[in-house]
Amino acid sequence: MHCLLIAVGSAGDVHPYVGLGLALQQREHNVTIVANPHFQKLIARVGLKFLPLGTEAHYQTLLAHPDLWHSRKGLSVVGEAARTTADELFRIVREHGKNPDGIIIGHSLAFAARTAQDALGLRLITLHLAPSCLYSLHRTPVLHPLLTNINRLPQLIKRPLLALGDLAADHMLDAAINTQRRSLGLPRARHITSQWWHSPNCVIGMFPTWFAPVQPDWPSQIRLTGFPLYDESDTTNTSPEIEKFLSDGDPPVIFVAGSGNRQAKQFFQTAADACRKLGVRGLLLTPHRDQLPETPTSGIGHFDYIPFSRVLPRAAALVHHGGIGSAAQALAAGIPHLVRPMTFDQPDNAVRLCELGVANVLTPARFQPEAVAKNLEHLLGSTDVGKRCHALALQLQCTNALGRTCDIVEAVARGELPSNDGLE
Repeated sequence: MHCLLIAVGSAGDVHPYVGLGLALQQREHNVTIVANPHFQKLIARVGLKFLPLGTEAHYQTLLAHPDLWHSRKGLSVVGEAARTTADELFRIVREHGKNPDGIIIGHSLAFAARTAQDALGLRLITLHLAPSCLYSLHRTPVLHPLLTNINRLPQLIKRPLLALGDLAADHMLDAAINTQRRSLGLPRARHITSQWWHSPNCVIGMFPTWFAPVQPDWPSQIRLTGFPLYDESDTTNTSPEIEKFLSDGDPPVIFVAGSGNRQAKQFFQTAADACRKLGVRGLLLTPHRDQLPETPTSGIGHFDYIPFSRVLPRAAALVHHGGIGSAAQALAAGIPHLVRPMTFDQPDNAVRLCELGVANVLTPARFQPEAVAKNLEHLLGSTDVGKRCHALALQLQCTNALGRTCDIVEAVARGELPSNDGLE
């Protein structure tokens, strides 16, 4: 089987595809990952085939866009980025489609792959990393930090709110998708994020049912597999400097604002100030050193990157943006979360973590040193939170999400679709 995996986004989006690619390759399938050249070294290092999409400059321009993390404008920024590579991705997918045993596994934002499916009849699996990609009138995804309580509303009120969100998404993504579709003679894509971006062949949700139970109005072809949890730990060594910091005192609080976030200077300054107020050690993780506090603080360390599976089991808590990869790794490590969500899947993930009893949430406006210190003090001192963290970590140890995902990919390639039975 020839597998084309299309990874769109930053490291948190790419890592699951690398993990899945390695799992498929171990089953002796031919695997190629399509991603921005920024990730070429990683993909080559693990021994997978690579095809570039876009340029390094394109990736850096996207990260530097002032509206990327804006709660209303971010989707338009992502749409424009997708538009610039749409024709290139279509050509890659079309070429791959010449393989008689070819199958495509595409990120939610791999719009041109979904268009190629409509145009060429190719086998495509849509892979959603977070449940916010799935609209529902029952358990409705929280798509904005101000809509935290949307699920307290009756469906009569939620229905028009979802319809407005659907229209807004169509407007923001129209050029990214429908310019190409018009050139191919295809009808305009509508209801893009509520319906169209789900492949009719199969949709895989890479999260467990206890994090997001299947809803009655989700696509019938969706299958859930669990968190992938790949983080480069197989190819990244822990440096002596990292080991020294972790061993030199009490478990630190880890702070991460997202690997693609170059607008986090205030986040990391607040982190340092909160640690000083609470009297705890802190570890700031970001590859963007210009985002760090200008004045060093005693007990505060910094590293560009450490695989979460190496550092979180030795941490007291994780303060993060609500990205699904960060959330999953902290759940696996059995530590509490303090979440500062901004946009995309982050607000919904934050609410789900709170519902599980393992997190507190602060909006960006409330993310101040006093509030951060107070919330961390509660999380670190709560016996109930600790018990919930431990219980969920044990539950994650009993799953094989990548293996289950491979099973589904192989079944779809045979023209089958396995049931969701037996998932936890």
